[in-house]
Amino acid sequence: MPPLPTLTHLLYLHGFRSSPQSTKARKMAAWVAEHRPALNWLCPQLPASPRQAARLIDEATGSWPAATMAVMGSSLGGFYATWLAQRRGARAVLLNPAVDPARDLARHVGEQTSWHNSQERFYFEPQFVNELQALDAGPLSQPERLMAVVATGDEVLDWREMRARYAGCHLRIVQGSDHALSDFEQHLPAILDHLGLTA
Repeated sequence: MPPLPTLTHLLYLHGFRSSPQSTKARKMAAWVAEHRPALNWLCPQLPASPRQAARLIDEATGSWPAATMAVMGSSLGGFYATWLAQRRGARAVLLNPAVDPARDLARHVGEQTSWHNSQERFYFEPQFVNELQALDAGPLSQPERLMAVVATGDEVLDWREMRARYAGCHLRIVQGSDHALSDFEQHLPAILDHLGLTA
């Protein structure tokens, strides 16, 4: 297998109610700052509206070269990352990715609080469910470009559903752990390898 072209751009997408302050996002940002300071790193705060989130992602990465960009996403961010990877043919790492967020988040319509700041509130509107359905990426056209890290101890999402969705990808099944992947650093070497990054 030929070596991967050197990565020039990396996007990190957080999950529902999360933010760029998530532990995994901060650990990745710290790794990039220390080992790849020239790498274009972006971890935006995503709007609650999936349509607006998709527009933000599209506009932020529209000029990025597909061959040398990659996207990481956790939970709902993993769903968005799958959508982007399908559109751009980019490499992706998905951390306990949401498979059917339209179904799962339908019961969360209403006022929500931010995970990292309980003073921050937002309203998850009913039409957001339809917006999520519109972003479904469908069958994966280049599964070899995707890596999914799936924890059997995920208390929020069904790991078997994730395993089935990403069966043709580089699949890393983690025994135990949790939805937040609290043992994230243990998986970092494999993630970096998939992205073509080495310390």
